[in-house]
Amino acid sequence: MTTSTALLPGELDAEVLELLPARETLCININVAPVVAVNLSFAINAGTINSVANSAAVQELLVLQH
Repeated sequence: MTTSTALLPGELDAEVLELLPARETLCININVAPVVAVNLSFAINAGTINSVANSAAVQELLVLQH
């Protein structure tokens, strides 16, 4: 368990203030993450009578982020 203590006036005066860049500067950073999803499934029912062909697909998902 942590306890908090109040800062003494001398400690508060020693704190450093730094201004953040303007909002316009912060908005220039564009983060693009292209997403590619592919589903493939094949079912072949050839040369048989009254039969059923089933197929199940697994989705692969690729995300690249820089």
